[in-house]
Amino acid sequence: MTMARLASVAPRIGLLLAAVSLAACSVLPTSGPSSREIKAGAAVGIRVIDVDDTVTRQLQERRSQLLFSDVFPGAPASDQIVQPGDVLDISVWEAPPTVLFSSGSGSASLTQRDSVSGSGTTSNVTTLPQQMVDAGGTIYVPFAGPIAVAGKTLPQIEAEITRQLARKANRPQVLARLAANNTAYVTIVGEVANSTRMSLTPRGEHLLDALAAAGGTRQAIGKITLQLTRGSTVHSLPLDTIIRDPRQNIALQPGDVVTALYQPLSFTALGATGKNDEVNFEAKGISLAQALARAGALLESRSNAEGVFIFRLESPAVAGTTTAASPAEQTPVIYHIDFKDPRALFLVQTFPMENKDVLYVANAPAAQLQKFLNLLVSTIYPIQGAVTLTK
Repeated sequence: MTMARLASVAPRIGLLLAAVSLAACSVLPTSGPSSREIKAGAAVGIRVIDVDDTVTRQLQERRSQLLFSDVFPGAPASDQIVQPGDVLDISVWEAPPTVLFSSGSGSASLTQRDSVSGSGTTSNVTTLPQQMVDAGGTIYVPFAGPIAVAGKTLPQIEAEITRQLARKANRPQVLARLAANNTAYVTIVGEVANSTRMSLTPRGEHLLDALAAAGGTRQAIGKITLQLTRGSTVHSLPLDTIIRDPRQNIALQPGDVVTALYQPLSFTALGATGKNDEVNFEAKGISLAQALARAGALLESRSNAEGVFIFRLESPAVAGTTTAASPAEQTPVIYHIDFKDPRALFLVQTFPMENKDVLYVANAPAAQLQKFLNLLVSTIYPIQGAVTLTK
């Protein structure tokens, strides 16, 4: 090819390269939208929030959980309350000379001696057969008849039986004992070694006692959330928080259900980070700084330090929108952090990550330019080679 011919072809080659460059801008491979394209999302109804001290403070306040000590105040009564289904042992003491209860196999004689005179006083004790409190909340005591015991403590039951026998037996004294506690218990289920039902005693068992009775958790402490159900109230708290704060190891009440939940929280790292992956984190939560570290930080060769984003679904109240069909419907929100601002290094230490967040780092404009130049070079070299061969 002569120089004149090459000169005449050169403008066409230039036009071709220009066309290639224009087309390349739209077809170059990329890991996601650019920072400019994300910020343009506000035009289509997606709120983009620039993170500052006020935003992080609001998120921290919203994230702060109510504690068990706030949701379940007060401690249960120390006395055991008898309910239908419990089994009672009743023993009756009578003073001589006459006894109301026969001295059969369930009876015995006891002698109490005076330490000064040496004389003794003999009394007869009768242990009645064990009885389960019936559906009506009563038991039967000979010579006293049906005794209402449901909802009463053991001392109250003893006093009532003594009162009923006072005019029939000689100086009666009564001892009531809970032989089988079938109603005052808590249930422990979930990610524990052995799901079980633990009876409560006047000592007052607590949350961690219930976990110990179930053989402990099957997963790491940092990944377990404890859920306590009491009546219609249900509340959860990370197990790590309960261990670190003794006030949250609250006393249990009859009917409580303790559930150990293994709920691995995670976020997804995409874009110009050292690792694109789903990353698990602890139930107590992590900050954005920790999330970036676990994702391999920003890639210096590709990342746009001004384009760090967290994609999250928020409630309409948090998102500041009123377009949701119902209060329960979630709205997409994008949080933006500019890492070229030195203050960002303080903000990311308090910005809380949430479950299912997407952490995205946009590519720097220069990275896209580098891709185009590589494409341009790979296009020019074959053309230059072809021109050289035609000479």
